[in-house]
Amino acid sequence: MRILVVGAGALGGYFGGCLIRAGRDVTFLVRPRRAEQLARQGLQILSPHGDFTVPAATVLVGDIREPFDLILVGVKSYSLDEAMDHFAAAVGPTTVIVPVLNGMGHLDRLSARFGAEHVLGGMANISAGVDAEGRVVQFFPNHDLVFGEVSGSFSDRTRALEACFDGAGFNGRASDAVMQDMWEKFVQLGLVAGISCLMRASFGDILAAPGGREAMFQIFGECCAIATASGFKPRPAFIEFDTTLITTVGSPLKSSMLRDIERGSTTEGDHILGDMVARAHALSIPAPVLNLARTHVAAYEIGRSRTIAKS
Repeated sequence: MRILVVGAGALGGYFGGCLIRAGRDVTFLVRPRRAEQLARQGLQILSPHGDFTVPAATVLVGDIREPFDLILVGVKSYSLDEAMDHFAAAVGPTTVIVPVLNGMGHLDRLSARFGAEHVLGGMANISAGVDAEGRVVQFFPNHDLVFGEVSGSFSDRTRALEACFDGAGFNGRASDAVMQDMWEKFVQLGLVAGISCLMRASFGDILAAPGGREAMFQIFGECCAIATASGFKPRPAFIEFDTTLITTVGSPLKSSMLRDIERGSTTEGDHILGDMVARAHALSIPAPVLNLARTHVAAYEIGRSRTIAKS
């Protein structure tokens, strides 16, 4: 199976690196600067499961000459339109596209561009980033890659992907309820990104602050209500997991969106918090804390844009 990984950042770099280590045929679609860096130092991954470095084959935009069997899309949501232009030449009649972007709206955008028959649902549960030296750093041990047919049920192609991912060193799992899985991840993103960006703090610090516990449960309840009204009521195991997440004393957990703010980068605020708020409004569901979090991140983006314009 020929695999094209779009982007060699935190998600694409980690899962693609694991697949290379397991002997799979992987190529990264990257920009020239990242291609040069990977050629010089290899793809370096620092992980609680063990650090490793692998050689990384790359292809630049405009240099794709034939279709791939699998396209794993691991870019930020705000980069998707550009990314689709870049990997369009890699989509053939039987190509499968597995997006592991945050949020939900990207499924419609990919299906509109390439046809719904090419697009699987997908999600990643991993906390990772890229450091100043270009190394992929995994912060916590979780490394799940879930994928499945949007319509539900298993298929020959999801079984083939599961076999390809087997033994690669991460949890690659085919799901017959991937939309439920994705909605629960969406709820978690709304919770984690919303409260940590609003408070500009880790979960442990928020929990220790007056009113912090109540604020976290409030935004969690708002996100769960939106999912339920959309037809994807969060399951008890998910509720239990996220309840533990927001009640762990001293937890250093913070969202990647907050890390983006801390380093002055653009965020996925509109694609996650903005989308969740829009769905709440459409469903007439009150979401005051979520609304405030969305406004907070939007105000940051406005200020950032003004600073960039002046520089």
